[in-house]
Amino acid sequence: MDSCGGGLERGREYIAVFVHGRDRPGIVAGIAGVLAEANANIMDISQTVMRGIFTMAMVVDVTDARLGVEELRRRLEEKAAELGVEVSVHHIDVVRYLERP
Repeated sequence: MDSCGGGLERGREYIAVFVHGRDRPGIVAGIAGVLAEANANIMDISQTVMRGIFTMAMVVDVTDARLGVEELRRRLEEKAAELGVEVSVHHIDVVRYLERP
């Protein structure tokens, strides 16, 4: 595998998905379900609940997704609204830029 850092394969397309809001059952399942329906692959996931506030970050491989990033973002935003949380979707390069020293 030709890596481009962070365990990600060069030549593939990745997005970062961030979710936050009041904790409740079904948030992970709801967001992951939208990604699965689109054939997007969750490469890394981290979540925490602090004082009832849920936060989650995902790195998602969308190379083989059946939807473009904009349509995927729209569907994730719809699901987030149903779940009562906020979601943001960024190209992985935005995250790399923020991580630089």
